Amino acid sequence: MRSKRLWLTVLLCGLLWISVSSCFNSSPTYISTSKTRNIHLIVKMNRGDYWNTVKLGAEAAAKEFNVKLTFKAPDSESDIDEQVAMVEDSIKQRADVIILAASSYMGLAQVVDQAAYYKIPVISVDAEVGSARVRTYVGSNGYEAGQKSAERLIQLLQGYGEIGIINFTNSSLNVEPDSSGSIDYGARDADEREKGFLNYAARYPNVDVVQISYTSSSTTDAEALTREMLENHPNLRGIATLNETASQGAAKVIQSLRLDNIKMVAFDSSPSMMELLQEGTVQATVIQNPFSNGYLAVKYAVEALEGMDVPERVDTGTKLIDLENMLWPENQKLLFPFVR
Repeated sequence: MRSKRLWLTVLLCGLLWISVSSCFNSSPTYISTSKTRNIHLIVKMNRGDYWNTVKLGAEAAAKEFNVKLTFKAPDSESDIDEQVAMVEDSIKQRADVIILAASSYMGLAQVVDQAAYYKIPVISVDAEVGSARVRTYVGSNGYEAGQKSAERLIQLLQGYGEIGIINFTNSSLNVEPDSSGSIDYGARDADEREKGFLNYAARYPNVDVVQISYTSSSTTDAEALTREMLENHPNLRGIATLNETASQGAAKVIQSLRLDNIKMVAFDSSPSMMELLQEGTVQATVIQNPFSNGYLAVKYAVEALEGMDVPERVDTGTKLIDLENMLWPENQKLLFPFVR
């Protein structure tokens, strides 16, 4: 069985070896490439398939538009102070543009305002930041992604049962309710995905979200939270995970305990997640477009430097992937974003 899965994975990679860069194979004539731009890309974490793919997309655009790209990221998505320090350092180095995936919606707001004071444009990618000075946001709609996750999981459960959610938090200290009664755990994308899921689930009276747990950037932590959730709720029928780290940790527990009765909808599309999908440990996963996020963030950064109008928001979309549609041609570039 193991060799069969490996064969299928190799076959998929062979069939789906597509160069995403071919989608962006020529520089628009209105963007000058005669001068080098100094652009800094600061993301939430310096590891993980998702952030590596964002970096790949940014590097492809940097090569195309004559950009000197400086990549920065803390070791953990929870290290907001380190990310703030990285933005401050980019300001001191007089970056032409800062592209930021903020670990905290409000925690990075002040330093973004500071960048604007020094006339350094800031492009927000993947996660929004609470500053009116951001030139544009490039990324997915977190609320819609959460709704897609809920819709599929509830379908799998035939409209009833107990559900647990494992979300991600980027600030374990920031747990005070805001004026609306909601708790701000840091990153806006995490909050929006959770809201989308809960609002969709609220339509179903026989669906009960019994626990929501928050992990940082550790799969070990996500594993522990999953085991705790299963112990607390022995009648649990479904688990939704809302980022790559949470997905990897929860799936590992379900796989190791052979919990065929638990349905799981994951998030993001690492190679190991695709294998878990093939095995049936995970029934579906909501994927983003990290390559496009990185590519378009650099592209719009260059356009901003050229004095061009850039859109306020660029929605790069999400898609729900399962065994049925993972081989569809339109999904192949999302699942296998290889570049030459």
